[in-house]
Amino acid sequence: MYYVYILANYTNTVLYTGVTNDLVRRIYEHKNKLVPGFTSKYNVDKLVYYDSTNEVMSAIEREKQIKGWTRKKKIKLIDDFNSNWTDLYSEIIK
Repeated sequence: MYYVYILANYTNTVLYTGVTNDLVRRIYEHKNKLVPGFTSKYNVDKLVYYDSTNEVMSAIEREKQIKGWTRKKKIKLIDDFNSNWTDLYSEIIK
Protein backbone atom coordinates (compact mmCIF):
# COMPACT_ATOMS: atom_id res chain seq x y z
CA MET A 1 0.00 0.00 0.00
CA TYR A 2 0.99 3.60 -0.63
CA TYR A 3 -0.33 6.53 1.34
CA VAL A 4 -0.80 10.22 0.75
CA TYR A 5 -1.09 12.13 3.99
CA ILE A 6 -1.44 15.63 5.36
CA LEU A 7 0.09 16.75 8.63
CA ALA A 8 -0.67 19.91 10.58
CA ASN A 9 1.03 21.62 13.46
CA TYR A 10 -0.62 21.97 16.88
CA THR A 11 -2.50 25.15 15.94
CA ASN A 12 -3.40 23.91 12.41
CA THR A 13 -1.63 26.87 10.81
CA VAL A 14 1.01 24.88 8.92
CA LEU A 15 0.20 22.00 6.55
CA TYR A 16 2.50 19.41 5.00
CA THR A 17 1.59 16.85 2.34
CA GLY A 18 3.63 13.68 1.87
CA VAL A 19 3.63 10.19 0.41
CA THR A 20 4.93 6.93 1.88
CA ASN A 21 4.67 3.16 1.67
CA ASP A 22 4.56 2.79 5.48
CA LEU A 23 2.26 5.32 7.09
CA VAL A 24 2.81 4.25 10.71
CA ARG A 25 6.61 4.39 10.38
CA ARG A 26 6.58 7.72 8.54
CA ILE A 27 4.31 9.47 11.01
CA TYR A 28 6.41 8.07 13.86
CA GLU A 29 9.45 9.63 12.19
CA HIS A 30 7.67 12.98 11.94
CA LYS A 31 6.48 12.86 15.56
CA ASN A 32 9.95 12.03 16.83
CA LYS A 33 11.75 14.45 14.49
CA LEU A 34 13.98 11.69 13.18
CA VAL A 35 14.45 13.35 9.79
CA PRO A 36 15.56 16.98 9.70
CA GLY A 37 13.56 19.28 7.47
CA PHE A 38 10.35 21.24 7.17
CA THR A 39 8.19 19.15 9.50
CA SER A 40 10.71 19.03 12.32
CA LYS A 41 11.55 22.73 11.94
CA TYR A 42 7.89 23.80 12.14
CA ASN A 43 6.67 21.05 14.54
CA VAL A 44 4.30 19.57 11.97
CA ASP A 45 3.39 16.11 13.24
CA LYS A 46 -0.39 15.84 13.63
CA LEU A 47 -1.90 13.42 11.09
CA VAL A 48 -5.14 15.03 9.91
CA TYR A 49 -5.73 13.27 6.57
CA TYR A 50 -4.62 10.16 4.72
CA ASP A 51 -5.65 8.08 1.75
CA SER A 52 -4.30 4.82 0.36
CA THR A 53 -3.80 3.14 -2.99
CA ASN A 54 -2.10 0.05 -4.35
CA GLU A 55 -0.34 2.04 -7.07
CA VAL A 56 2.78 4.03 -6.28
CA MET A 57 2.30 6.35 -9.27
CA SER A 58 -1.28 7.10 -8.20
CA ALA A 59 -0.04 8.07 -4.74
CA ILE A 60 2.67 10.32 -6.17
CA GLU A 61 0.22 11.96 -8.59
CA ARG A 62 -2.28 12.56 -5.77
CA GLU A 63 0.44 14.07 -3.58
CA LYS A 64 1.43 16.47 -6.39
CA GLN A 65 -2.21 17.32 -7.00
CA ILE A 66 -2.86 18.18 -3.35
CA LYS A 67 0.40 20.14 -3.07
CA GLY A 68 -0.80 22.26 -6.00
CA TRP A 69 -4.09 23.11 -4.34
CA THR A 70 -4.88 26.30 -2.51
CA ARG A 71 -4.88 26.21 1.27
CA LYS A 72 -8.67 26.65 1.19
CA LYS A 73 -9.09 23.49 -0.89
CA LYS A 74 -6.75 21.50 1.39
CA ILE A 75 -8.73 22.65 4.42
CA LYS A 76 -11.97 21.49 2.76
CA LEU A 77 -10.42 18.07 2.09
CA ILE A 78 -9.35 17.77 5.74
CA ASP A 79 -12.69 19.06 7.04
CA ASP A 80 -14.58 16.48 4.96
CA PHE A 81 -12.32 13.65 6.17
CA ASN A 82 -11.64 14.71 9.77
CA SER A 83 -13.89 17.60 10.76
CA ASN A 84 -12.38 18.00 14.24
CA TRP A 85 -8.80 17.91 12.94
CA THR A 86 -7.95 15.26 15.52
CA ASP A 87 -4.61 13.48 15.34
CA LEU A 88 -5.34 10.22 13.53
CA TYR A 89 -2.05 8.57 14.50
CA SER A 90 -3.67 6.52 17.28
CA GLU A 91 -6.20 5.27 14.73
CA ILE A 92 -3.57 3.91 12.34
CA ILE A 93 -1.41 2.15 14.94
CA LYS A 94 -4.25 -0.14 16.06
